[in-house]
Amino acid sequence: MQLREETIWLSLNQIAFLFDVKKAAISKYIKNIFSSGELSEDSTVSKMETVQQEGSRKVKRKITYYNLDVIIAVGYRVNSKKATQFRIWKPIKKEKTNDKAGYNQTYRNR
Repeated sequence: MQLREETIWLSLNQIAFLFDVKKAAISKYIKNIFSSGELSEDSTVSKMETVQQEGSRKVKRKITYYNLDVIIAVGYRVNSKKATQFRIWKPIKKEKTNDKAGYNQTYRNR
């Protein structure tokens, strides 16, 4: 998971794991989301280079990551128990508070 530009970014493997479905199904949903024009690939997809340990060597790979907009759109298409739990998840609102120690962030339900 990556946190950049105030959003979460997940790879295809991570999205498949999140919703407990096969990668091929997630890939199909993402393709349909982009081909229908529901979301723009330019603003929701990022290719990031990662280094992975494979045996005794380190290998650089470019991994495609999808932002929270894509993850939510996929979550409404997937038919699994985890996807149902995702759809009823309530987003939380971040509030900024100050305390004696300085800046502190707290979270609460909307």
